[in-house]
Amino acid sequence: MAKKRIEDIVTELVTPIVDTLSFELVDVEFLKEGANWYLRAYIDKPGGITIDDCQAVSEKLSDLLDEADPIKQSYILEVSSPGLERPLKKESDFERFKGEDIEIKLFQSLNGKKIFEGKLLGLIEDKISIRQTNGEELMFERADTAMVRKVLKF
Repeated sequence: MAKKRIEDIVTELVTPIVDTLSFELVDVEFLKEGANWYLRAYIDKPGGITIDDCQAVSEKLSDLLDEADPIKQSYILEVSSPGLERPLKKESDFERFKGEDIEIKLFQSLNGKKIFEGKLLGLIEDKISIRQTNGEELMFERADTAMVRKVLKF
């Protein structure tokens, strides 16, 4: 089964679990690292996720995965926090993190660069708008971005 289809199925399975616990589902990914396949669900809540939160979701999701059996090969299930430098995926993420420092990685270079940083101004008609430290405002088509994530500045 295709990687994207597995991620969609797992998203459908895990969403009611996280909703019941008043958590947010940040992302689901299914990828191969070395010899192993990993199924990862990233969850969050105000104040942060605990190990007990991850365990509760993992146990319930594991049971549902055993029943549905959407993945034929062996894999390692991980449920975790997205971390402080969490990815921005949903429209609500772009609203929630307006004014925060973000990093954008592009699929194709733009003016010789693939990585841009700046303050998130928002998502406007599916374009990510940032203000760089030099004051320049840039816009990127969401479809052109490989990854968008928060960054911490110390």
